Amino acid sequence: MTELTVRRLQVDLETPFQRHWCGGDAFRTALFNALSMSFPVGEQLFIDSVKKSLAALPPARREALAAEVQGFIGQEATHRRIHERFNAQLAAHGLVNHWEGRIAARRRRLMEPVADPRAWAGVTAATEHWTAIFAQHLLAQPWLLEGAEPRLAALWQWHSAEELEHRSTAFDLYRELGGNELWRRRLFRIVSFNFVCDTMRQTLNNLWHDGTLFKPATWASAWRTLFGPAGFVRRGFGPWRAYLRADFHPLQGDGSGGERWLAENGPLAPPVRQPA
Repeated sequence: MTELTVRRLQVDLETPFQRHWCGGDAFRTALFNALSMSFPVGEQLFIDSVKKSLAALPPARREALAAEVQGFIGQEATHRRIHERFNAQLAAHGLVNHWEGRIAARRRRLMEPVADPRAWAGVTAATEHWTAIFAQHLLAQPWLLEGAEPRLAALWQWHSAEELEHRSTAFDLYRELGGNELWRRRLFRIVSFNFVCDTMRQTLNNLWHDGTLFKPATWASAWRTLFGPAGFVRRGFGPWRAYLRADFHPLQGDGSGGERWLAENGPLAPPVRQPA
């Protein structure tokens, strides 16, 4: 069982921030903004998923995992609230959140008709692996937030640290429910396709509304951020592929960056409640 602490992030998200808050870099700002747009409705799906999964377990296993699931829910609910406030600032910048609607539509069309909690846990585990890959990469590559407003850099670092902290919860629930390897991999490929497409579409739409879509500097930054020597695609492909191994478990990944950030920034994210 993983012990999870629910924290309250002490940052000001009421004061407006600059349009290109990530060091003046239009592409990196648009990418982070796109990801944030998916979080409120996505985090709610994860919360509902682990609730369904826990309720379907035998009483003994339910009791054993209840504290971890409660910590997961508390962390994700906090992420949801924080990013709702962040996204309100993005709307004031004139950006339009299309990704949220696509997630909600897929939930209604593809998830709600499915009663089997293994499907919910499998989708959540797959998506949590994507967020863990991104979180590990962000904490290992400080240049991604170079020049960002400190309060916003702290927001993304805190969120990344907690994503690494609870990266195995949904995966373990999927296994506890008897989810098989074929569907674990199949759901991961489906989630991966949708995640990549949705991230790209929302980022491009953000750049369009921003008026920076066709600027050479935007695409130079995109190349460096995604395909450069320290880019997400180059550094993330190995961890992405690892999920397809039969012996994979999320805790095989490196969570030390998140542990270090949480240890060094305790006053910035004090506990709401400690693990049981």
